[in-house]
Amino acid sequence: MQLRYLLITLVLLSFISLFIGVTSLSAMDIFNMTDHQSHIFWVSRVPRLISIIIAGMGMSIAGLIMQQLTRNKFVSPTTAGTMDSARLGILVSIIIFSSAGSITKMLIAMAFAIAGTLLFMQILNRVKFKDPIFIPLVGLMFGNIIGSITTFFAYRYDLIQNMTSWLQGNFATVMTGQYETLYISVPLVLLAYMYANRFTVAGMGEDFSKNLGLNYKQVVNLGLIIVAVITSSVVLTIGMIPFLGLVVPNIVTIFRGDNIRKNLPHTAIFGAIFVLICDIIGRILIFPYEIPIGLTVGVIGSALFLYLLLRRRKYGL
Repeated sequence: MQLRYLLITLVLLSFISLFIGVTSLSAMDIFNMTDHQSHIFWVSRVPRLISIIIAGMGMSIAGLIMQQLTRNKFVSPTTAGTMDSARLGILVSIIIFSSAGSITKMLIAMAFAIAGTLLFMQILNRVKFKDPIFIPLVGLMFGNIIGSITTFFAYRYDLIQNMTSWLQGNFATVMTGQYETLYISVPLVLLAYMYANRFTVAGMGEDFSKNLGLNYKQVVNLGLIIVAVITSSVVLTIGMIPFLGLVVPNIVTIFRGDNIRKNLPHTAIFGAIFVLICDIIGRILIFPYEIPIGLTVGVIGSALFLYLLLRRRKYGL
């Protein structure tokens, strides 16, 4: 899994993605587009591609950070309640601050995501049986509890249909002026690369980190903030994309080992490739209709999750 091959694959898939859609637009039309084709290309196709790449990179990096800090390969924003907490935060922002802008909603979702992740970390510290498979199952149950609370209040305030349709991961609604919140993930990915070695040390435990002179709590809190902000921006802009932050870092680790700093670029690019593949499949499978990315990634991601569990049991990983 060499970086240059991943980059070539990303460029090829990005090119293909730009010319898939209901509106007839091919590579031959790129220098001779009609006004309608030009509008579709720049207002819909290009923003969609950018949002796919940013969301894929961001969620994959978020999963890698969580796995390192928790020392568990099966922990991610999906299996730690982070995405469900962000979803609850968005619901709260809709109920209490109905006229608030996207930034306010993202801040509320971020606060809930941080609180939910910290609560999961506290549960993790109190669990004595720290089996690598048992911990994410606890996280899934924790996320389901939060999801149930969200569903209850959505029913209570007659918002269940809005929440279900809006937070189902979908790139079809991405257009210019509706996806720019995702840009906040870009500097956070760069920040994660700068702190990669510190995250590695923090993942070795609090006592070990303090012996090396590392401010353990500060590094862990920074990592959780990065995860929460990226997750909140993706959930708010695109919707729920399950299992992305779980399967991508694990696949990269299988081929490249556990060095987080060396794996970060590969994880980011492979995450974008994975989402692009799932998006292209969803757009052509029942063309001219489209399968939401949340469903496509959910099906493929859950299958890969089961494979990783069986692989771990088989090889005793």
